[in-house]
Amino acid sequence: MKTAKAPKLRSVLTALALVAAPGVAVMGTAGEAFAVTKISHATATSMFREVGITWSSSGGCSDRNVSTCTSFDQLNLATAQGAQTLKRASGCALNITGGTETGHASGTYSHWNGYKLDFGKNTCVTNYVKNTFAYIGVRGDGALQWRSGSGNVYADEGNHWDVTYYNCGGC
Repeated sequence: MKTAKAPKLRSVLTALALVAAPGVAVMGTAGEAFAVTKISHATATSMFREVGITWSSSGGCSDRNVSTCTSFDQLNLATAQGAQTLKRASGCALNITGGTETGHASGTYSHWNGYKLDFGKNTCVTNYVKNTFAYIGVRGDGALQWRSGSGNVYADEGNHWDVTYYNCGGC
C-alpha cells in the first residue's frame, strides 16, 4: 500500500509544480520533486557577460549536439547564477570550457541536464577553491573534490574544474 502512494504523490507534486511554474522542468523522485528553471544559451551568455565570465570551445561553436562546442542551452538558472556567485566571491578570471553540450558523463546531475559547468584552471580559481571550500575526498574517477558552504561540488579534473551546481551558491 505504501508503494502505491509514492507514484500518486509524485504525480500530484509534479502537477502542482507545473501549475505554479509553467514552462519549468520538474526533476526528482517521489520523495523529492522540485522545479528547475531552464535558460537559453543567449540568456546564459548575457548573465556571464554581466559579471565578466568568458567562455570558449575547441570547436568555436555553441551547438548543444556537438561535443566540441560549448553550449548553455537548457542550462539551469541556478547553475548560471552559481557561476556568477563564484566570479563575484573569488574575483578570479573565469573561462567556461564546458556546458550542456553532448559528450560529458551522463546522470541526473550532469552537464546535459544543466547542473554542471567546466572552468579552465588558473592559480586564482584553484587557490580560491582549495582555501575556501571543504575537501571531501576522491570521486570515483580519481578527481579530488571540494564542497562549498552551499553544497556545490568542485572536482579537479586535471586541466579544468568540473563544478556541480545544486543551487546558486548564495545568490
